[in-house]
Amino acid sequence: MKNLGASRKALHVIDTATNLFKQYGFNKVGVDQIIAESQINKGTFYNYFHSKERFVERCLVTQKEQLQEKVSVVSEFYQNADLSDQLRQIYLLHADLKSAYYLLFKAIFEIKKLYPNAYQTALRYRRWLKNEIFCLLMETKKTVSYAEAEIFVFMIDGTILGLLSSDEEKERDALLEYFLKRV
Repeated sequence: MKNLGASRKALHVIDTATNLFKQYGFNKVGVDQIIAESQINKGTFYNYFHSKERFVERCLVTQKEQLQEKVSVVSEFYQNADLSDQLRQIYLLHADLKSAYYLLFKAIFEIKKLYPNAYQTALRYRRWLKNEIFCLLMETKKTVSYAEAEIFVFMIDGTILGLLSSDEEKERDALLEYFLKRV
């Protein structure tokens, strides 16, 4: 029972920090702020995570695992749907500033040199997502290129950048429709 309580507390800290990282970035959020917002002791934090680097990595792994599960559910749930519906659901799951992908996306720009292991987690997810998209495309199209999967992921990234500057969901939807017409 003690481990369950510890796990809940650790997950609470991860959730709190994830929100802080999304809002302020990895470099502006310190351990003391995470501890204060999570309402835990500094010793408890270091007992669970040992360092900020390992903590950031754990946060990204958590986001990655959540996204992989959601993408798998979309793939299974929409298995009999057409390709456009599957891609639309995956796109909407990622192209949102409140999504788990946003933190992985931010990590690519903010932590490469500071937290290289955590950075690799973000890259591994992107590679996995491209492979999943490629597999979906292969199931339904006669000719397909891996570049199409890469373009889809780049389109998600571009949409996030667009949302950061304009917060226009119409642009997000228009970009998706443009891509789907060509797939």
